[in-house]
Amino acid sequence: MLNKALRATALLTLVIAVAVPVAVAAPAPPPPPGPETVTFSSLKGDGRMDYPVADEEVRVSVDARSMYGVGSMPQRSWGTFRISHAQDGKLYWGEFKVDCLTTGGPTATVTGRLVRTSPGHPWLATLEPHTRMGVSFFVPDGGEARIGLSGATKKGEPLLTRCMAPAADAKIVGGGFLLRDRN
Repeated sequence: MLNKALRATALLTLVIAVAVPVAVAAPAPPPPPGPETVTFSSLKGDGRMDYPVADEEVRVSVDARSMYGVGSMPQRSWGTFRISHAQDGKLYWGEFKVDCLTTGGPTATVTGRLVRTSPGHPWLATLEPHTRMGVSFFVPDGGEARIGLSGATKKGEPLLTRCMAPAADAKIVGGGFLLRDRN
């Protein structure tokens, strides 16, 4: 009986001797990932663009938002924008579903796909359905706002790249925009 007790004690000592260093040497599991920082930006308003043709008027209205995680590109963007052009006594407009809103300080870029137009709009004959266009904005605090329009690619040409638009080079001569950078 003493022999059995000695064997059991020796076996238990061996198990403890092998298991304890492994348990002590095993690295601690990594901490669970922290909550991702999510920020939002928005651009809203309506403005008349300084347009070089005296009897024509170009307006842009926008209501767009985006959600950011890590990095400078939004994870998700939504909303609409509309480009209206009054010429020859007619008002033509195109409405776009936003696919990107990027912001940085007093600047923003919005792109979207054409989803509706006014009846008889020339774009119906010259553009592919769901053509992408871009609009850029410069909205300084207390300064002169500016806007830039990308135009659209013609049928058969590649689409404008998402999140891209030209410099905001035209003055806003009526209306205005409220830009909220990521917060």
